[in-house]
Amino acid sequence: MRILLFLATNMAVLIIASITLKLLGVDRFTGQNYGSLLVYCAVFGFAGSLISLFLSKWMAKMSTGTQIITQPRTRHEQWLMQTVAELARDAGIKMPEVGIFPAYESNAFATGWNKNDALVAVSQGLLERFSPDEVKAVLAHEIGHVANGDMVTLALIQGVVNTFVMFFARIFGNFVDKVILKNEDGPGIGYFVATIFAELVLGILASIIVMWFSRKREFKADEAGARLAGTNAMIGALQRLRAEQEVPVQMPSSLTAFGINGGLKHGLAGLLMTHPPLEDRIRALQQRG
Repeated sequence: MRILLFLATNMAVLIIASITLKLLGVDRFTGQNYGSLLVYCAVFGFAGSLISLFLSKWMAKMSTGTQIITQPRTRHEQWLMQTVAELARDAGIKMPEVGIFPAYESNAFATGWNKNDALVAVSQGLLERFSPDEVKAVLAHEIGHVANGDMVTLALIQGVVNTFVMFFARIFGNFVDKVILKNEDGPGIGYFVATIFAELVLGILASIIVMWFSRKREFKADEAGARLAGTNAMIGALQRLRAEQEVPVQMPSSLTAFGINGGLKHGLAGLLMTHPPLEDRIRALQQRG
């Protein structure tokens, strides 16, 4: 969810910014100065990714119904807070916010604009069905994402991707306006429509790059989880997730891309997976020893 929410927010910011700039008459590219166009696109491209980064915690809380634990009310909440505090200390980061979201599926996620202002949340189903060692391993995996600075790195990659999406979309819009529609009176409706269309299409294609990065970082987070909670515990947690994947529980489709378990897809759809197959992650940990 942290990845998909980030991408959705980023796309929304870019589209709204593009429409607003067009309505205000600011977005006027005549095809004569590619250097200025690239700088223009970089400014707004990185602005979109940074806004998405700063909104990431709020979006995650609102979309999942995560309840933040401010004062533990039960023995389980007390254990959860103590475990996260221990893992955060061992990882060298400040204590993140800790929450529980209402989902039967076993899952968890971490997000936040920097490693010392993060959120770690687990599903109610995970707490109910996983052993304490397995829960700790899942939490360690999420703490690994935070300590590795994955959200910040994602924002930087997304900023670069945004820049080139906006850049090539405007070149395409200018081509449609000038070459196909033969408009010589400045950017017309063809330019605006073609630019928005190209931004949507290129944005989806660019997501493949972001998803590839996400899959690579899952292996790093698994390694961090193994260091913090033990390799056997991390492997055990992934095997438990795989077992539930083979006999899937009924849950909303909007929750299938959370931070520890992203589902399994093959073929072209695999390019848009946020997570590698669990078998590959388990094998990597086993080979690592």
